[in-house]
Amino acid sequence: MTTLRMAAVSANFGRDIDVALVTVAKLIAEAREQGVGLLVLPEATLGGYLASLDGTAEGPPPLEVDGPEIGRLAALAGDMVVTAGFCERGEGTVYNSAVCVTGDGVLAVHRKVHQPLLESASYGAGQRFEAFDTPVGRLGMMICYDKAFPEAARALALGGAQVVACMSAWPGSRTNPAPDLRQDRWKRRFDLFDRANALQNQLVWVSANQTGDFGTLRFVGSAKIVDPGGEILDDTGVGEGVAVAELDVPAALEQARRAMGHLRDRRPDAY
Repeated sequence: MTTLRMAAVSANFGRDIDVALVTVAKLIAEAREQGVGLLVLPEATLGGYLASLDGTAEGPPPLEVDGPEIGRLAALAGDMVVTAGFCERGEGTVYNSAVCVTGDGVLAVHRKVHQPLLESASYGAGQRFEAFDTPVGRLGMMICYDKAFPEAARALALGGAQVVACMSAWPGSRTNPAPDLRQDRWKRRFDLFDRANALQNQLVWVSANQTGDFGTLRFVGSAKIVDPGGEILDDTGVGEGVAVAELDVPAALEQARRAMGHLRDRRPDAY
């Protein structure tokens, strides 16, 4: 039986990319000691997220996909598969992006498609969801608000993704914040989306998130790994931490889909 040990990070990342890479190096080293093959870091790991979502906040420094910062991330990854969020310099604009790397280089880039509130004032929007092959299996990536749209995870599942790495900078509620972040309604939504996407598509869901405060935002953490039945295998809670779980991914997908195959039993002609 071939198993994959996966890890999802809940941590705080700000504007200083050098500091972020020191933190990433520590996280990768610790994950490697535990035999982790796939490590998922949060949205905006390199450079931090927006300080507010009112359309006025200055964004993080844009990076080139083939630039030195992503190169350092790949070198740190070595024989592991690592995903992380960053601000990507694009053609005439910048994107809220995620990259998947190994020591051999960049495997894939995803540009965030769905933009909450006034995020569109700071970033261009991505246009697609594509699954891709990696040394640990076929993966898909999405960023934060993307997971609120069932079509996003379904597109990745139909593209053959076995595991989805979902990277977030998901904050608590702004209009009715709970004194105890564990009871926050936006945290509940974050968790529900994670479990629903895994269950509806019968795949493995690895969800990383920022934690702590940045500008006006208070992030809910709650990094987790969810199995194809929608069950949480490990969860960091709202503080910093790393959720780790080991699973024979092909066997878990086959078992989940054996009797009630949600992809197999679709009726596209009826939708």
